Amino acid sequence: MNNEILVAENVTKIYGIDTKNPVTALSDVSLTMYESDFICVMGPSGSGKSTFINNLSTIDIPTKGKVFINGQEVRTMGENEVGKFRYENLGFIFQEFNLLESLTIFENIAVPLTLSHVPLEEVKQRVQVIAKKLGVDELLDKYPSECSGGQRQRASIARALVTNPKLIVADEPTGNLDSKNSHDLLELFKRLNEEEGVSILMVTHDSMIASYSQKLLYIKDGQIAETIERKDLTQKEYFYKIVDVNSTESQKLFID
Repeated sequence: MNNEILVAENVTKIYGIDTKNPVTALSDVSLTMYESDFICVMGPSGSGKSTFINNLSTIDIPTKGKVFINGQEVRTMGENEVGKFRYENLGFIFQEFNLLESLTIFENIAVPLTLSHVPLEEVKQRVQVIAKKLGVDELLDKYPSECSGGQRQRASIARALVTNPKLIVADEPTGNLDSKNSHDLLELFKRLNEEEGVSILMVTHDSMIASYSQKLLYIKDGQIAETIERKDLTQKEYFYKIVDVNSTESQKLFID
Protein backbone atom coordinates (compact mmCIF):
# COMPACT_ATOMS: atom_id res chain seq x y z
CA MET A 1 0.00 0.00 0.00
CA ASN A 2 1.35 3.43 -0.95
CA ASN A 3 1.78 6.03 1.77
CA GLU A 4 -0.90 8.63 2.41
CA ILE A 5 0.21 11.96 0.97
CA LEU A 6 -2.91 14.05 1.60
CA VAL A 7 -5.76 13.46 4.04
CA ALA A 8 -8.74 15.82 4.33
CA GLU A 9 -11.16 15.20 7.17
CA ASN A 10 -14.61 16.84 7.12
CA VAL A 11 -13.36 20.01 5.47
CA THR A 12 -15.82 22.91 5.40
CA LYS A 13 -15.18 26.37 3.98
CA ILE A 14 -17.54 29.24 4.82
CA TYR A 15 -16.96 32.71 3.39
CA GLY A 16 -18.30 35.73 5.26
CA ILE A 17 -18.87 33.67 8.39
CA ASP A 18 -19.22 36.83 10.49
CA THR A 19 -21.71 38.47 8.13
CA LYS A 20 -25.48 38.17 7.79
CA ASN A 21 -25.14 36.14 4.59
CA PRO A 22 -22.37 33.55 4.98
CA VAL A 23 -21.68 31.35 1.95
CA THR A 24 -20.77 27.68 2.42
CA ALA A 25 -18.47 26.86 -0.49
CA LEU A 26 -17.44 23.41 0.84
CA SER A 27 -19.43 21.23 3.17
CA ASP A 28 -17.94 18.36 5.17
CA VAL A 29 -15.68 17.01 2.42
CA SER A 30 -13.23 14.17 3.08
CA LEU A 31 -10.55 12.69 0.84
CA THR A 32 -7.46 10.52 1.11
CA MET A 33 -4.76 10.68 -1.56
CA TYR A 34 -1.90 8.19 -1.73
CA GLU A 35 1.50 8.43 -3.38
CA SER A 36 1.15 7.98 -7.16
CA ASP A 37 -2.55 8.91 -7.20
CA PHE A 38 -3.79 10.98 -10.12
CA ILE A 39 -7.14 12.52 -9.18
CA CYS A 40 -9.18 14.88 -11.32
CA VAL A 41 -11.87 17.23 -10.01
CA MET A 42 -14.82 18.32 -12.18
CA GLY A 43 -18.12 20.07 -11.60
CA PRO A 44 -20.27 22.95 -12.85
CA SER A 45 -19.19 26.57 -12.51
CA GLY A 46 -19.47 27.71 -8.90
CA SER A 47 -19.60 24.16 -7.54
CA GLY A 48 -16.54 24.61 -5.32
CA LYS A 49 -13.82 22.93 -7.44
CA SER A 50 -11.14 25.56 -6.97
CA THR A 51 -12.14 26.14 -3.36
CA PHE A 52 -11.76 22.39 -2.85
CA ILE A 53 -8.17 22.15 -4.08
CA ASN A 54 -7.18 25.51 -2.59
CA ASN A 55 -8.24 24.34 0.88
CA LEU A 56 -6.50 21.02 0.41
CA SER A 57 -3.23 22.57 -0.74
CA THR A 58 -2.51 25.40 1.77
CA ILE A 59 -3.55 28.22 -0.60
CA ASP A 60 -6.60 28.70 1.62
CA ILE A 61 -7.35 27.44 5.13
CA PRO A 62 -10.57 25.52 5.96
CA THR A 63 -13.12 27.02 8.32
CA LYS A 64 -13.64 23.57 9.86
CA GLY A 65 -12.02 20.19 9.48
CA LYS A 66 -8.41 19.02 9.14
CA VAL A 67 -5.95 18.71 6.27
CA PHE A 68 -2.79 16.63 6.57
CA ILE A 69 -0.04 16.73 3.92
CA ASN A 70 2.79 14.25 4.37
CA GLY A 71 1.45 13.68 7.88
CA GLN A 72 1.55 17.35 8.94
CA GLU A 73 -1.64 19.19 9.82
CA VAL A 74 -1.82 22.44 7.85
CA ARG A 75 -4.11 24.38 10.20
CA THR A 76 -1.67 24.07 13.12
CA MET A 77 1.14 25.83 11.20
CA GLY A 78 1.96 29.52 11.38
CA GLU A 79 1.92 31.63 8.21
CA ASN A 80 5.70 31.49 7.69
CA GLU A 81 5.76 27.78 8.39
CA VAL A 82 2.99 27.16 5.84
CA GLY A 83 4.91 29.15 3.24
CA LYS A 84 8.09 27.15 3.75
CA PHE A 85 6.16 23.88 3.80
CA ARG A 86 4.40 24.82 0.54
CA TYR A 87 7.64 25.50 -1.33
CA GLU A 88 9.24 22.30 -0.09
CA ASN A 89 6.35 19.86 -0.56
CA LEU A 90 3.94 21.11 -3.23
CA GLY A 91 4.10 22.10 -6.87
CA PHE A 92 1.43 24.44 -8.29
CA ILE A 93 0.40 24.75 -11.94
CA PHE A 94 -2.35 27.16 -12.96
CA GLN A 95 -4.23 28.19 -16.10
CA GLU A 96 -2.42 31.52 -15.97
CA PHE A 97 1.26 30.67 -16.15
CA ASN A 98 2.05 33.16 -13.36
CA LEU A 99 5.57 33.71 -14.65
CA LEU A 100 7.20 36.98 -13.63
CA GLU A 101 7.81 39.00 -16.80
CA SER A 102 10.81 40.81 -15.29
CA LEU A 103 12.65 37.52 -14.66
CA THR A 104 14.25 35.17 -17.14
CA ILE A 105 12.93 31.63 -17.54
CA PHE A 106 15.87 30.43 -15.42
CA GLU A 107 15.04 32.90 -12.66
CA ASN A 108 11.33 32.01 -12.78
CA ILE A 109 12.04 28.31 -12.42
CA ALA A 110 14.45 29.02 -9.57
CA VAL A 111 11.97 31.06 -7.49
CA PRO A 112 10.83 28.23 -5.12
CA LEU A 113 14.44 27.22 -4.47
CA THR A 114 15.47 30.81 -3.83
CA LEU A 115 12.62 31.26 -1.37
CA SER A 116 13.76 28.08 0.39
CA HIS A 117 17.33 29.48 0.61
CA VAL A 118 18.87 26.67 -1.43
CA PRO A 119 22.59 27.34 -2.18
CA LEU A 120 23.19 28.99 -5.57
CA GLU A 121 25.22 26.17 -7.09
CA GLU A 122 22.52 23.65 -6.19
CA VAL A 123 19.88 26.00 -7.65
CA LYS A 124 21.78 26.12 -10.96
CA GLN A 125 22.13 22.35 -11.09
CA ARG A 126 18.49 21.61 -10.27
CA VAL A 127 17.13 24.19 -12.69
CA GLN A 128 19.31 22.80 -15.50
CA VAL A 129 18.17 19.23 -14.81
CA ILE A 130 14.43 19.98 -14.74
CA ALA A 131 14.65 22.39 -17.68
CA LYS A 132 16.29 19.72 -19.82
CA LYS A 133 13.68 17.17 -18.81
CA LEU A 134 10.92 19.55 -19.90
CA GLY A 135 12.62 20.73 -23.06
CA VAL A 136 13.09 24.35 -22.03
CA ASP A 137 16.84 24.22 -21.37
CA GLU A 138 17.53 26.38 -24.46
CA LEU A 139 15.11 29.06 -23.21
CA LEU A 140 16.66 29.75 -19.82
CA ASP A 141 18.10 33.14 -20.80
CA LYS A 142 14.87 34.31 -22.44
CA TYR A 143 12.02 36.23 -20.85
CA PRO A 144 8.42 34.88 -20.80
CA SER A 145 7.34 37.40 -23.46
CA GLU A 146 9.85 35.82 -25.84
CA CYS A 147 8.34 32.34 -25.45
CA SER A 148 5.26 30.62 -26.88
CA GLY A 149 2.29 29.58 -24.73
CA GLY A 150 3.44 25.97 -24.68
CA GLN A 151 6.98 26.97 -23.70
CA ARG A 152 5.72 29.21 -20.91
CA GLN A 153 3.52 26.42 -19.57
CA ARG A 154 6.48 24.03 -19.61
CA ALA A 155 8.50 26.64 -17.74
CA SER A 156 5.76 26.96 -15.12
CA ILE A 157 5.72 23.17 -14.79
CA ALA A 158 9.50 23.17 -14.37
CA ARG A 159 9.08 25.72 -11.58
CA ALA A 160 6.49 23.46 -9.94
CA LEU A 161 8.75 20.41 -10.17
CA VAL A 162 12.15 21.90 -9.34
CA THR A 163 11.65 21.24 -5.61
CA ASN A 164 10.88 17.55 -6.31
CA PRO A 165 7.39 17.78 -4.77
CA LYS A 166 5.41 14.67 -3.96
CA LEU A 167 2.15 16.41 -4.88
CA ILE A 168 1.30 18.58 -7.88
CA VAL A 169 -1.80 20.78 -7.64
CA ALA A 170 -3.05 21.86 -11.08
CA ASP A 171 -6.03 24.20 -11.60
CA GLU A 172 -7.19 24.21 -15.24
CA PRO A 173 -3.57 23.77 -16.43
CA THR A 174 -4.57 23.44 -20.10
CA GLY A 175 -6.95 26.40 -20.16
CA ASN A 176 -4.60 28.59 -22.20
CA LEU A 177 -3.15 25.85 -24.40
CA ASP A 178 -4.12 24.52 -27.83
CA SER A 179 -5.06 20.86 -28.27
CA LYS A 180 -1.53 19.68 -29.13
CA ASN A 181 0.11 21.41 -26.17
CA SER A 182 -2.71 20.19 -23.91
CA HIS A 183 -2.09 16.61 -25.04
CA ASP A 184 1.68 17.01 -24.55
CA LEU A 185 1.15 18.39 -21.04
CA LEU A 186 -1.11 15.50 -20.03
CA GLU A 187 1.31 12.96 -21.46
CA LEU A 188 3.98 14.60 -19.30
CA PHE A 189 1.72 14.40 -16.24
CA LYS A 190 1.10 10.73 -17.02
CA ARG A 191 4.83 9.97 -17.20
CA LEU A 192 5.58 11.85 -13.98
CA ASN A 193 2.77 9.98 -12.27
CA GLU A 194 3.57 6.50 -13.55
CA GLU A 195 7.37 6.61 -13.74
CA GLU A 196 8.31 8.92 -10.87
CA GLY A 197 5.39 8.39 -8.50
CA VAL A 198 4.33 12.05 -8.41
CA SER A 199 0.79 12.51 -7.10
CA ILE A 200 -1.45 14.88 -9.06
CA LEU A 201 -4.63 16.68 -7.99
CA MET A 202 -6.10 18.49 -10.98
CA VAL A 203 -9.18 20.58 -11.73
CA THR A 204 -10.51 20.66 -15.29
CA HIS A 205 -13.77 21.24 -17.16
CA ASP A 206 -12.62 19.07 -20.09
CA SER A 207 -13.66 15.39 -20.10
CA MET A 208 -10.80 14.45 -22.43
CA ILE A 209 -8.25 16.03 -20.07
CA ALA A 210 -9.91 14.28 -17.12
CA SER A 211 -9.58 10.91 -18.87
CA TYR A 212 -5.82 10.91 -18.19
CA SER A 213 -6.49 10.57 -14.45
CA GLN A 214 -7.03 7.45 -12.35
CA LYS A 215 -9.99 8.79 -10.41
CA LEU A 216 -12.61 11.48 -10.98
CA LEU A 217 -14.35 13.45 -8.24
CA TYR A 218 -17.48 15.27 -9.38
CA ILE A 219 -18.14 18.27 -7.14
CA LYS A 220 -21.62 19.74 -6.84
CA ASP A 221 -22.83 22.34 -4.34
CA GLY A 222 -19.63 22.08 -2.33
CA GLN A 223 -19.76 18.31 -1.88
CA ILE A 224 -18.39 15.25 -3.70
CA ALA A 225 -21.50 14.11 -5.56
CA GLU A 226 -19.92 11.22 -7.43
CA THR A 227 -16.62 9.31 -7.72
CA ILE A 228 -15.45 7.33 -10.75
CA GLU A 229 -12.35 5.13 -10.76
CA ARG A 230 -10.69 4.10 -13.99
CA LYS A 231 -9.29 0.77 -12.74
CA ASP A 232 -9.16 -1.62 -15.73
CA LEU A 233 -11.02 0.62 -18.15
CA THR A 234 -9.31 1.84 -21.30
CA GLN A 235 -8.87 5.60 -21.53
CA LYS A 236 -11.65 5.70 -24.11
CA GLU A 237 -14.07 3.75 -21.86
CA TYR A 238 -13.15 5.95 -18.92
CA PHE A 239 -13.67 9.07 -21.04
CA TYR A 240 -17.20 7.99 -21.94
CA LYS A 241 -18.03 7.36 -18.27
CA ILE A 242 -16.83 10.87 -17.45
CA VAL A 243 -18.89 12.33 -20.29
CA ASP A 244 -21.92 10.42 -19.06
CA VAL A 245 -21.56 11.74 -15.50
CA ASN A 246 -21.22 15.32 -16.74
CA SER A 247 -24.19 14.90 -19.05
CA THR A 248 -26.36 13.34 -16.35
CA GLU A 249 -25.50 16.05 -13.83
CA SER A 250 -26.15 18.77 -16.42
CA GLN A 251 -29.59 17.29 -17.18
CA LYS A 252 -30.42 17.36 -13.46
CA LEU A 253 -30.03 21.13 -13.52
CA PHE A 254 -33.13 21.31 -15.72
CA ILE A 255 -35.02 18.93 -13.39
CA ASP A 256 -33.91 20.71 -10.22
